[in-house]
Amino acid sequence: MSESRDRRAATSPAAAARRSRAPRASVGEVAYLEVVTVNETGAFLDWGHPRDLLLPFGEQRFRPSVGRRVLVMIYPDQQGRPVASQKLERFLADEAEGLQAGDSVSLVIADQTDLGFKAVVNHRFWGLLYRDEANRPLRRGQRLTGYVKRRRDDGRLDLSLLPPGEARLDVVGEQILKALRESGGYLPLGDKSDAAEIKARLGVSKNAFKQAIGRLYKRQRITLEPHGIRLVASSE
Repeated sequence: MSESRDRRAATSPAAAARRSRAPRASVGEVAYLEVVTVNETGAFLDWGHPRDLLLPFGEQRFRPSVGRRVLVMIYPDQQGRPVASQKLERFLADEAEGLQAGDSVSLVIADQTDLGFKAVVNHRFWGLLYRDEANRPLRRGQRLTGYVKRRRDDGRLDLSLLPPGEARLDVVGEQILKALRESGGYLPLGDKSDAAEIKARLGVSKNAFKQAIGRLYKRQRITLEPHGIRLVASSE
């Protein structure tokens, strides 16, 4: 069967109807897509367009099966047609350009490492989100907004899920207030609490927690008790 016939085979009326919703990915983006067809041309991925996206054999790292998801870069081939590649290193740079500490960036979680999570930054660069900066459960292919924590001397990026400076403390403060409301207005956490306990309960570092409750106390949103913090009634 020719490639063009294979492409048509992957765009049946049923397939088109199934993917008549808004596209989930575009050319130039990294995306985590489901395999919907496999034939002698390659694998075809559901990317939310009427025509499925071809992942050629030459662009595969392994032979994916139907129903499995793969992390790919979408790019135009020599004829200008959109195709996918699992070989992300061909498209992404280790050294980031045009970014600096504090910048807001789009992230796609790629792989878990001993240090944390390797992430795709703005669909152009690699970055590292250290485990201590992951304030929520993360999964491969997840898209979220992050921030550049620092740009190292070698140009590589360290990332954070919290904004820098005052905005960071505001975010942490809202997390604390939400946890207080959900727990009936009291949390058994304070300055002397173990860092691991704070991290497990709120997903933030002890230092960020201490700074945030200090701000909340000054704003009369909470009261400080010997073994915890309590929500002020007017803040509920």
